[in-house]
This record gives sequence, C-alpha cells and structure tokens, in this order.
Amino acid sequence: MSDYAPHPHEHLFQVQHPAWAAHASIYEVNVRQYTPEGTFRAFAEHLPRLAAMGIGIVWLMPVHPIGELHRKGTLGSQYAVRDYFAVNPEFGTLDDLRHVVEEAHRLDMRVILDWVANHTSWDNPLVTEHPEWFTKDQNGQMVPPIPDWEDVVDLDYNSQELRRYMTDALLYWVREADIDGYRCDVAGLVPTDFWDDARQELDQVKPVFMLAEWDELYPSGGQTWENFNGNTRLLERAFDMTFGLRLHYFLDHVAEGKQPLCQVDAYLAAERAKYPRSVYLMHFTSNHDVNSWDGTEYERLGENALPFAVLCALLPGMPLVYTGQEAALNKRLAFFDKDPIDWNDYPLQAFYTSLLQLKKRHPALHNGVRESVFERLPAPDSAYAFVRRHGNAAVLVVVNSGPTPLEWELPDTITDAWYDVFSGLTEELLPGRALAVEAHGWRVLEYVA
Repeated sequence: MSDYAPHPHEHLFQVQHPAWAAHASIYEVNVRQYTPEGTFRAFAEHLPRLAAMGIGIVWLMPVHPIGELHRKGTLGSQYAVRDYFAVNPEFGTLDDLRHVVEEAHRLDMRVILDWVANHTSWDNPLVTEHPEWFTKDQNGQMVPPIPDWEDVVDLDYNSQELRRYMTDALLYWVREADIDGYRCDVAGLVPTDFWDDARQELDQVKPVFMLAEWDELYPSGGQTWENFNGNTRLLERAFDMTFGLRLHYFLDHVAEGKQPLCQVDAYLAAERAKYPRSVYLMHFTSNHDVNSWDGTEYERLGENALPFAVLCALLPGMPLVYTGQEAALNKRLAFFDKDPIDWNDYPLQAFYTSLLQLKKRHPALHNGVRESVFERLPAPDSAYAFVRRHGNAAVLVVVNSGPTPLEWELPDTITDAWYDVFSGLTEELLPGRALAVEAHGWRVLEYVA
C-alpha cells in the first residue's frame, strides 16, 4: 500500500487549516482532575511541561458553569452547560482562563474550548426564557437527546434565533479570551449548515481550528448513537478534523484477539475512500469518554498500549494525548466527582516527548497525507510496518503487537544510516538483514543518509 490516490470529491472540501496545525499534536485537559486544586491557574503551571513534550494544541474540556437540576454525581457533567457566556467558578475566573491562553500562546501553543451546542442543562436560563428553542416530544415536553443523558435537554436548530445566539456565544470566547477554536461535542447531531455559517464568522475574527466529535466511518460511536443518522458534510466547510473512531475500535479489537494488526490496511483504505488527503483525523488510545466509561488503555489494550500509541502518533493524522497518559494513568477517572491525577513523576513523559517532538519537526509527518508519501512495508500479520517520506526525509515505523520478539526483514527500499528515535543510536540498515523488534514493542527510525 503506497501513497493515496486523489479523492474524487476533494474539491468539495474547502476548509483552510491554520498553518500552525500542520504538524501539531493535541492534548486534552480535564481541568477538574488535573490538580488537587482543579483550577485554571493550577493547570497553567503544567503548560511549559506540555510545550516541552511537543504539544501544539491544548483542548480544554467545557469551562462553563454546570447545571444543578438533574445533576449526576456531586459535581455534575461538564457537558451540562448552564451558561454559555460564563466560566465555571470551580475552575476560576475569566481572567484565569485568559491567563492559560496567554501562557499557551507565549509557549507557541494554541487553545481550543470544548463546545456543547446540541443540548443544555435543564436549569440553563434558556429553558424558561426561550422554550421554543428546545426539542419537544408528542406531548409538548422537552426531552434529552437520548434517554441516558437525563441531565441535559435537547436544542432544536430549526430556530434561527437559537442559531444566532449560539454563534454569538462562539464568537464571544474568541474575542474575549483569544482562544483558537473549538472541539464540538456530538457535532453530527447539530445541522451542518449551522457549523458552516459559524465557521465563516469565526474565521473573520481570526483563523480558528475546529474539531468535530464524530466519524463518518463509525457514526454510531459504538452503541450510543446508532439511532442517529450520520452527518456526511462536516469536514467540507466547517471542521478541520474529526475523531478517528474506527481506528480506536479497531485497535481495541486487535488487543482482544478479534483481528490481526495487519488489517489496519483496511482501515486506511476506508478512511481515504471517505476523506480526501487534506482532512485531518484525530487518533488516540484514550480520551475522557474512553477512560471513564470503557477503561484505561491498559485495561483495553494491555501490553499493546504503548506500541499502539506509537501507531496513533505516526500514522497520517493528528495524535491526541489525554490527561494523565504521560503519568501512565491506570485508573478510570470519575466523571461527575473529584478524582485528581497521581502524576507519579511522569513516567511516560520521555516516551511521549520522543514521539511528539519527532511529529512536530519532521517534514514527512504532516497531519494530512498531502505533504508526504506513505508506503506500507511487508510484515507478519501481528506487526505493522510503514515508511513516510517527504523528499529525502523519511521516518520508518515497525510495531509488533505479538507476544514474541520479531526479526523484521528489511526490504530493498530501506538502506543507509537511520537514527533510532528512542535509543538515540544510529545504525546502518541493509536489505536482507533483520531489524529486531521486541514483543509488544516498536522501532521508530529517522533517515540520516
């Protein structure tokens, strides 16, 4: 499998990515659990560490006041928004949020906010001030988007007044806090033309980056949303990136013994049949939903947690690191209650730094495949090998998901000197020789000459 062919409908995808996103990695911040204080100011102390790790985009989970009516747990879900124009006092003040953004910008990182456009808390003032903005059942009663989300109530985007209100709210945080875009919760449940129009207005203030929580290859998100129709146009004019949910579920299945790792080829083929080369997909081994509801990467992926993190970082797409992964976090964080991280001196900080700094600086590791050539290399079913090239620059990746060491035979296209990103050693590679890869291990090498 070599470089992808042009997409037949590439002309429809008109989003212009900010230049700073081309080699960026993204880091999701659970402010509530990040520190004992659980505040913006306390989190800001970690920004230099994240910049050194190679992070380019900081994604803050929702920062707004949380509803109390029908609240889940003691503190409630951060996705039950009570006021779109205010900051959750649990986290601090607007000035504290501005401080995070200013510090991130000083360190050459960008900040995006988690945006919940599809629903509000039941005690959001909009419920009483504008009941016509909400979805009703056959009895005229407001309803949650799905029954399990009983702490929120569904918004009805047939209302032009609601669309104007929500667009103004999106513009507010760009203007008042200088944020750089949004991660949009269940984006496919909100009409695409709303996002299209909002993106145009946001870009008039500053070029923004928009991440959709959706994946047309796996629109059901597992089991939760299977009754909703997929939204096929999110990435044409509104969003820079969407979730690579299909890869996430595929890697889980490999770890469960249901599929061999070599079948990642089928994922990549389906991905490029659906999306053009310019689209970014976000790849991950954990995020806030996966960690809390499905389990940690160690529960789900076992000994393949780190080799699969290597794949997520270096396949075409943008890698995500979730709060605590660099601490080898091996517990499910409480979603509705206080449950702070034990950082334990960051045992995987060096691992993620090696990956993300390579991602950040290497010309072959563009987030889309437009700027580089991807070539699949022969490997056993339990392994996956590829090289990404840009001109004379190249990165070679071999991942072994199997329980025994692998002696990977070098193909004719891999010659000369290569630098091992993790060992720091340079070695001469010759066709016909073998590259040793540990069980549940990986090799990442950068072409030298």
